[in-house]
Amino acid sequence: MSLSALPQPPPSSAAGERVLNARLEPFDSYWQAPADVERGYSSFLAYYRANYMPHLPQERGAKILVISCGPGYLVNMLAQAGYTNVHGIDSDPEKVAHATQRGLKCEAAQAFPFLEHSAGGYDAIVPEQELNHLTIAETIDFLRLCQRALKPGGRIVVYAMNGANPLVGSENVAHNIDHFYNVTEHSLTQLLQLGGFSQIRPFALRLYVFWKNPLNYVGLAVTGLFELFFRVMFKLYGKNVKVVSKKIAAVAVKAV
Repeated sequence: MSLSALPQPPPSSAAGERVLNARLEPFDSYWQAPADVERGYSSFLAYYRANYMPHLPQERGAKILVISCGPGYLVNMLAQAGYTNVHGIDSDPEKVAHATQRGLKCEAAQAFPFLEHSAGGYDAIVPEQELNHLTIAETIDFLRLCQRALKPGGRIVVYAMNGANPLVGSENVAHNIDHFYNVTEHSLTQLLQLGGFSQIRPFALRLYVFWKNPLNYVGLAVTGLFELFFRVMFKLYGKNVKVVSKKIAAVAVKAV
């Protein structure tokens, strides 16, 4: 495939700023914070630790960029884990204010311009917003900018709504006008390949990781049985689908 045949970058406004398609939930601003923003620092801690820590650099001095950081929930988790060179950006100054008040290194900035003018050299980049909040063309352009901002051998950890889950896959797109597509492990891999990444490993994002709550084990058991059933049914239909969780993530590497 020639480069001219690939999806083109997002359009620009008369002022030269990028105009992205998401309107109510822009990609570069975090939207999952609870009504009590402060409470989210503890409630999201276990979620990020369980789902993201195994895929991040072990070196605590690694240079990490968190995009769509909002109040800094992931930045906070990384700081508590001993990471010393983490930077977060979010396009909403009000959300960022919560992070800076806690001493977290976050700033108000739009994702695309920040990456375009970034000096790069990151060991890891983690967008906290689902890729589905970008169109396909915007997603590929975004991934290419991230690839350029990473060191050789640097990694990206992204996630999106999983279209392979028969219960919520179609609803994930239908319930939000800013969800432009779903992915499976196959199509998420394709997007990352078009973004210039290799060594792509999709994985499930787990919701039931709050072990202090006894109901967590019930939810884990029930969803686990459903997902096992889904995988068997896909196999019977000749589809080799392994990740059927509500949300799917992937870690990928910039070629050395």
